[in-house]
Amino acid sequence: MSRRKKLHAGLIWLFSMLFVVVLIVAAGFWAVNLFKPPPVKPILACTAPLQDNQYSLAPDQAQNAALIAAIGIRRGLPPRAVTIALAVAMQESKLRNINYGDLDSLGLFQQRPSQEWGTAEQIMDPNYSTNAFYDVLLTVPGYQQMTITAAGQAVQRSAFPEAYGQHESMARAFASALTGNSSAALSCTLDSPQAPGDPTAVAKKVQAAFATATAKPQASTVRVSATGVAGWSYAQWAVANASTLGITQVSFAGHSWQRNNNDGSSNKGWQPLESASGQEVVIALQPKG
Repeated sequence: MSRRKKLHAGLIWLFSMLFVVVLIVAAGFWAVNLFKPPPVKPILACTAPLQDNQYSLAPDQAQNAALIAAIGIRRGLPPRAVTIALAVAMQESKLRNINYGDLDSLGLFQQRPSQEWGTAEQIMDPNYSTNAFYDVLLTVPGYQQMTITAAGQAVQRSAFPEAYGQHESMARAFASALTGNSSAALSCTLDSPQAPGDPTAVAKKVQAAFATATAKPQASTVRVSATGVAGWSYAQWAVANASTLGITQVSFAGHSWQRNNNDGSSNKGWQPLESASGQEVVIALQPKG
């Protein structure tokens, strides 16, 4: 074989080997990407601690829990009343405002129009049904010293009263956080907001939830004057309602919950801030544009 032919053959072999190497590398990258585990999706939920345990609710359940707690606060009721209400609503409806139930039962507390709880339309209003539950609870002598089962049964007259007690720990955890008696306790893991928040609408909702709250809307924030337990009740109400109100951050008393502060499948929860002012709750919203 001539020198020229040998050189030509060598080049062909070299390019063939390079082509094979490229194919192997490409196949390797393809295989890695094919079998690479998908990114961890956050588990959408709200959590609250009690002693060494964490209790979870779906975001819509937490929002209803926040409403029940806010009504209790507005009426000046003790946290025990909120705990009883949350445990009962969890058993009766899974803390969801459902339009069906046993016989003619409806709503958060599965109240029955035929049992003089109100009209179907009234019962389907969570504000009405929650107030109706508290109205009857307040007529029960010594309800604060009663077990969850006994207090819930005194109001509901359920065929399965023993079921209320199984939700006591969850109810205590969320009642303590949502009434502000546990600080920096309630945290939610959520998707990114689908739409901008409306500061004016959020301010009105805060003031409707808490009669004594003074909420001032600004460009993309709402500031609520507050200190202590009241401040923590406002702040954790805002976190529980963040899913539907376009809330991205809530700050109070030197701590901040941030919607996008996730670690793997869950939110990191309340984190310390450099600024430690405790005179107002600052609710930041997804801005327009």
